[in-house]
Amino acid sequence: MSKSAFSKQESRGAFWLLLPALLGLGLFTLLPMVGTLGLSFMQWDLLGKPEWVGLSNYVALVGDPLFWKVMAQTGYFVALYLALDVSLALGLAIALNQNLRGLGIIRTAYFIPVVCSMVAGAILWSWIFDPRYGAINSVLVAVGLEPVHWLSDSRWALPAIAVVSVWKNLGYDMLLFLAGLQAIPRGQIEAASLDGANAWQRFRYVTLPLLGPSLVMVSMLATIRAFQTFDTVYLMTEGGPHRSTTIVGFWLFQNAFTTFKLGKASALAYILFMALLALSAVQWWGRKRLSHQER
Repeated sequence: MSKSAFSKQESRGAFWLLLPALLGLGLFTLLPMVGTLGLSFMQWDLLGKPEWVGLSNYVALVGDPLFWKVMAQTGYFVALYLALDVSLALGLAIALNQNLRGLGIIRTAYFIPVVCSMVAGAILWSWIFDPRYGAINSVLVAVGLEPVHWLSDSRWALPAIAVVSVWKNLGYDMLLFLAGLQAIPRGQIEAASLDGANAWQRFRYVTLPLLGPSLVMVSMLATIRAFQTFDTVYLMTEGGPHRSTTIVGFWLFQNAFTTFKLGKASALAYILFMALLALSAVQWWGRKRLSHQER
């Protein structure tokens, strides 16, 4: 059999193997995306016939003060989530990148929240945040501070949601950083030690630049995850108090399945999609620049 015939046979085999995944991608991802785009130019309440309204949904969103409030709160939530998630995941990965006894059990323990149900996690954290009997307020009272109404105070509710969201996904990002750390050649770190570099200098000038691709990837995934946060808000605050935890993912759900404004919800979904696309492009550009500097 010639080389070209063998290549064609391989290509046909690969196509048939990929066909189920491609069909699933088309039916459950690409087709709904196209349908949602069309629906964003219509007005529909699930009962009547969809009515074409052009760009009215987008204009209505941009002219709605609540839209800008929700976007501002979402931006604050994403920034807080990223700061906590990336710094804690990186710190844990560095701490667990050691040859210590029982380290596998500790790593597994940090990963358990990732596979736990968010419903169970929300119940657990609602107890922890309880203003009278919660663990956090018990510590505050013990050191002479006033208890905080974490989930019913507009100042603290969104940071509390961010803490729960970070807890849920911290183990996954920690493993990504851990994989990046273990891929760094030990010889480079040892060479820096022989040159007299202390622990901070080794981290700043050797580990961190080589960890750049992992850092960008974790940041991209965490950004997308933060923008899509819905279940934590729905289970713990339902957007309150006074809409202080209404972020874009939850507001999209309200428009679609509470007020049944399917066209407005679809337009909001595409605004979210474009925002994520722009942020991902910036982060991807940063990854390419980091890779160039590394080379």
